[in-house]
Amino acid sequence: MIGHELGGRYQIIERIGGGGMALVYKAQDILLNRNVAIKVLRQQFVNDEEFIRRFRREAQSAASLSHPNIVSVYDVGQEDEVHYIVMEYVEGQNLNEIIKERAPLQVDEAVRIASQIADALDHAHHNQIIHRDIKPHNILIGRNGRVKVTDFGIARAVTSATITQTGSVVGSVHYFSPEHAKGVATGEKSDLYSLGIVLYQMLTGRLPFFGESPISVALKHLQEHFDEPRMVNPMIPQSVENIILKSMRKNPAERYQSAKEMLRDLETCLLPERQTEPKLNFIDDVDEDSTRIVPAIKPQSSTQGGSKLTRDSQASEERGVGSKRKKGWNRPAFWVSLTVIILLAMAGVAWYVNQLVTVPEVKIPNVVNMQEKDAVALLEKDGIKLGEVTRQFKEGVAEGVVYEQGKPEGTMVKEGSTLDITVSTAKTLPKMISVIDMPYETAVQKLVEQGVDKDRISQTEENSDKEPGTVIGQSPDAGTDFDPAAAVIVLKVSKGPLEVKMPDLFNKTQSEAVAEIEKLGLKLAKDGIKEEPSFEIEAGKVTKQWPFAPKDSVTPGSEVTLFVSSGYPPEALEYTYQVPVVPATEGKISKIRITYGDARGENQEWGTQKVGKAQYLSVKLILAPNKNGTVSVFRDGALLETYQVSYIDAKQGTVPVPEFPQSNTNTPENGAPLDSDNGQNPPDTGMTQPKTTISTAKHTSGGNSKVKVANKETKHGN
Repeated sequence: MIGHELGGRYQIIERIGGGGMALVYKAQDILLNRNVAIKVLRQQFVNDEEFIRRFRREAQSAASLSHPNIVSVYDVGQEDEVHYIVMEYVEGQNLNEIIKERAPLQVDEAVRIASQIADALDHAHHNQIIHRDIKPHNILIGRNGRVKVTDFGIARAVTSATITQTGSVVGSVHYFSPEHAKGVATGEKSDLYSLGIVLYQMLTGRLPFFGESPISVALKHLQEHFDEPRMVNPMIPQSVENIILKSMRKNPAERYQSAKEMLRDLETCLLPERQTEPKLNFIDDVDEDSTRIVPAIKPQSSTQGGSKLTRDSQASEERGVGSKRKKGWNRPAFWVSLTVIILLAMAGVAWYVNQLVTVPEVKIPNVVNMQEKDAVALLEKDGIKLGEVTRQFKEGVAEGVVYEQGKPEGTMVKEGSTLDITVSTAKTLPKMISVIDMPYETAVQKLVEQGVDKDRISQTEENSDKEPGTVIGQSPDAGTDFDPAAAVIVLKVSKGPLEVKMPDLFNKTQSEAVAEIEKLGLKLAKDGIKEEPSFEIEAGKVTKQWPFAPKDSVTPGSEVTLFVSSGYPPEALEYTYQVPVVPATEGKISKIRITYGDARGENQEWGTQKVGKAQYLSVKLILAPNKNGTVSVFRDGALLETYQVSYIDAKQGTVPVPEFPQSNTNTPENGAPLDSDNGQNPPDTGMTQPKTTISTAKHTSGGNSKVKVANKETKHGN
């Protein structure tokens, strides 16, 4: 069933429970996108028309119930021979598991649970539905503590045949009411008796009646008294014990008259004024089915005239000798008659006992190659009981088919004898491997190696923190039995995280930025590239990103707009400034370091240069109407000079010509070669000031365009 889709709507995920009549699965309602529980009728009952009819009728009755403490029934359906009921899925434990783990429970917790069960029963009883199988296994406790009663109507669908086959009566015998054990009609008070046992078990950690067999337990419900709860757990208040004592009376007339009455008692039993209430006392009437002792019949006393024999003796004495002779003849006849009567009575008793003891013989039928349910039906029809059933796989024999019987066909046996049979089971299946955290393609390959047909492997997608394409779930689960030749495998594959972190695209090229957002599942908006001039960022690189800042959480598929630099704005002015430098001592090497500031920013490094004589070094500046330039010269680590370059002067060609700083010789050597590490070639510095270049940076689609506007040459005197 795992992976199967019932009714074109319910996809089976995993098995979560089961009983004698049905298996319970967790499934996904594809239409409403929610988890549901699906109860599927076992295959051996699919041909029982009466069972199926009652199953549907009672399931529909349960579906009419709407109460917060009753598991809702959503749907009833049939697909081929699969009959199923779709119910509310409750995440949590059943009460039986909680009792095994923690019993005895705290009094207030047990009373709270019992109150919710009573409330559910009150609603069901008002709708003419009797549960008939209240027990901890049918009580679900959700993670939020809410109690949910389940299996309404299913217990009522049990026929006389299925009671024996499924063992459902045996499984619930500890919670039977006396009238249930007798086989008479059960009603609302039968459910209240069962609820009393559930409350008893929660508070004491044990059942009120035990026995070696279900029959002995049922008889104890009818005949025996149980240990009172406070004898087992002295912490139980008297008011709570009184509720148990009243709900578990063997006479239904002495129990609560309704679930509503019991609910009111539960709701007030822990109030301070009820903590010390007196214990309930009942008058135990002798049950009509009890064994009775009939008193012995006493002989009549002499005061009542004596016996007939005494009176006859007295009469004989008065009649004389003649009467005595007549009496002598009557006495042998009396004894002969008495003997004959006794012999006839003994013969009659012997005949009657023989009729009771003598059991007719029947012939063993052949049940080999029959389905188990058909074989059982045939044996019952012939008066033979089913003995031990051995279940074992046999090659070539279908599952559930009898392939061996304990006695051969035609053997004569007493009616009621048992017959052992051997039934074929499914072959031993391998365990499902784990493919979690594998790439989907690798997982498929592993499953194919296990013998799974690739066409029976499918996938569903879900967001997760795992890398996209990674398997994050599988059905069947790892470690469960599965048939590689027939199993349908569903792999849950990661689609990646539900949200991604927005990257920092500043100063990246346009192509780099676009590739990065597409990698994260984001999209470039329509008209998502916008150009803007920039002094700081060179043409073709990102200046801003919108609407998400770096490290913002973004849903995949969101649109992003990029602002890309088109280069310097039209008013920008590129100016080459010639900086005069000299060594500290003429003829010796000094290390010159230059920094500058312009429209692109402050404290930018031009670089270093070793010089051994006076010379000029070229520094390119970008100037703006609101941003002048500065050039700072450091010699051997000490600040030598700072020069200001005005945008207006540069544009008009009136930038002041700087003079050489002082050195030990004060004048540069004429015609001396330049000592330059950066490949620049400033002109001779003996008499002529170097040329100064002024360009206007214009915005074009290709980047920056320089237009030369002025060259100026001046003489420099000593």
